[in-house]
Amino acid sequence: MSDVRVIIQRDSEREERVVTTGTTAADLFAGERTIVAARVAGELKDLAYEVRDGETVEPVEISSEDGLNILRHSTAHVMAQAVQELFPEAKLGIGPPVKDGFYYDFDVAEPFTPEDIKRIEKRMQEIQKRGQKFSRRVTTDEAAREELANEPYKLELIGLKGNAAQAAEGADAEVGGGELTIYDNLDAKTGELCWKDLCRGPHLPTTRNIPAFKLMRSAAAYWRGSEKNPQLQRIYGTAWPSKDELKAYLDFLVEAEKRDHRKLGAELDLFSIPEELGSGLAVFHPRGGIVRREMEAYSRKRHEDADYEFVNTPHISKEQLFETSGHLPNYADAMFPPLEFDGQNYRLKAMNCPMHNLIFRARGRSYRELPLRLFEFGTVYRYEKSGVVHGLTRARGFTQDDSHIYCTKEQMPQELDSLLTFVLDLLRDYGLTDFELELSTRDPESDKFIGEDEEWEEATEALRQAAEKQGLPLVPDPGGAAYYGPKISVQARDAIGRSWQMSTIQVDFQQPKRFNLEYTAADGSKQRPVMIHRALFGSIERFFAVLLEHYAGAFPAWLAPVQAVGIPVGDAHVPYLQEFAAEAKKKGLRVEVDASSDRMQKKIRNAQKQKVPFMVIVGDDDMNAGTVSFRYRDGSQENGIPKDEAIAKLLDVVERRVQV
Repeated sequence: MSDVRVIIQRDSEREERVVTTGTTAADLFAGERTIVAARVAGELKDLAYEVRDGETVEPVEISSEDGLNILRHSTAHVMAQAVQELFPEAKLGIGPPVKDGFYYDFDVAEPFTPEDIKRIEKRMQEIQKRGQKFSRRVTTDEAAREELANEPYKLELIGLKGNAAQAAEGADAEVGGGELTIYDNLDAKTGELCWKDLCRGPHLPTTRNIPAFKLMRSAAAYWRGSEKNPQLQRIYGTAWPSKDELKAYLDFLVEAEKRDHRKLGAELDLFSIPEELGSGLAVFHPRGGIVRREMEAYSRKRHEDADYEFVNTPHISKEQLFETSGHLPNYADAMFPPLEFDGQNYRLKAMNCPMHNLIFRARGRSYRELPLRLFEFGTVYRYEKSGVVHGLTRARGFTQDDSHIYCTKEQMPQELDSLLTFVLDLLRDYGLTDFELELSTRDPESDKFIGEDEEWEEATEALRQAAEKQGLPLVPDPGGAAYYGPKISVQARDAIGRSWQMSTIQVDFQQPKRFNLEYTAADGSKQRPVMIHRALFGSIERFFAVLLEHYAGAFPAWLAPVQAVGIPVGDAHVPYLQEFAAEAKKKGLRVEVDASSDRMQKKIRNAQKQKVPFMVIVGDDDMNAGTVSFRYRDGSQENGIPKDEAIAKLLDVVERRVQV
């Protein structure tokens, strides 16, 4: 047998090794149980792959992003096998890995029940213990069609082939633009075929390499995401490299459920989404209105201090406006259908920028006015599909804290630098502190993007330099730019480690051209401004939801609907507390007194449930001494505080925007 020279690459370490022909990636990493695949020439390969002379081979750990995807996709295959063993008539859709788990779609006569999910999970455990081998097999389109004749959805994917990834989310896990492959699940002892699926791979060596998994739930899902197609049943699951990691994830989900803003919104009487209004359209109740008002008021003050000018624009306009901006040809699916009257089509506003352009263009502009920073709390309406609408975080009507900055090219780098600093500082004031930045750029192969290459390069580099000055992790997002320009997105982690996209900053050379925006330069010539789009919260509703979940409803005092509640030990103490509350209200504090007939302990429990920052308790001793006692959310207490000092302490906590 001839020798084969390969290079094993581990991070920055390279090892040259001479092996015999037929050596597999598994042989190279024998005994390393955490390695589940290999990367060869940039492509992921099964461990059964036979290495060739001169190749560089990188090990793929199960805990890496690629390793987790391989684990989860392999588990999805086991789930599909279990489903077809228990429900032989089930037809297979798509089963890709997703963040923290996987899913698989099935065409079945009846929706899956919770009892069905338990049976499927039990059968998966049996398959996992059998140690079936995942075996890759190359096939032709014709042979695959014959072999999968009873799987109509797989046949459709074969027909799409190179376009499958664009035609159906997750389809690239099954069909690429190159050769077609099928993965067989083979009996560990006999090699007999147990099950098979159209798949690109790679996969784990055997089902025994799946350490820990759990099925989560089932839901309806349209084939290829279109309501015109059949409705399938989707089963979601999760898989992890160890049982401890699975348990930690399940514990995390329990905590996340406690923090669900929809649940807290109802419990704390903050907002609701009435059926009569429609999905994705929320109303804020008085207590939620207070939180929202405080969020907006502080943001407004900070913007005023930073020389922003406030504008207002209507909720509807002629359709032609969005043709001019380029939104209608590029964004029509996310806009509500036109309204026709006076012989013209009108549209609900889906974005504020075209109207801000009209404000800039309303009169002549001088270079002395630039940078011009326009700001609006502008309500917009977007047609989100019913399957993706989710409380306040994905709504159909919402208010953006939207600003558009018009500046010269020379001013652009400094403006981006100060703008990003402004954004991050303001987010920190609301209690978010853990950030990374994402740079979304153009896909040169796509025809979605408009404008010249040089403009894109200049805008992208300016954003990159501004981001790098912040000293935060910078993550690339190739192809994720808006159609008119690149953007920086601020990703913020909340109290339980979830990442939320917050502010976005976009550089736009295109809309100033489309709207023929000009300013008079120092030499008297007419010049085109650069336009910078910036939404700091994204939307007020979504930011409200993020903060509600971040704080688990226990807002810091400056945002809390009720900052303190007076709790009398007995009825005789109510007038004293009402006098204290009146004095506090004169100072701008939000203080209530619980004068109900409930017992004191019940009043304390009610205040705890409402997550009020301060409970002000008064009995005979406090009333006689002219003091009050503070009880905090964690149950600790501070007694005998003079009334003036107590009010001063409340004011200090509110003004410093700290949590108690």
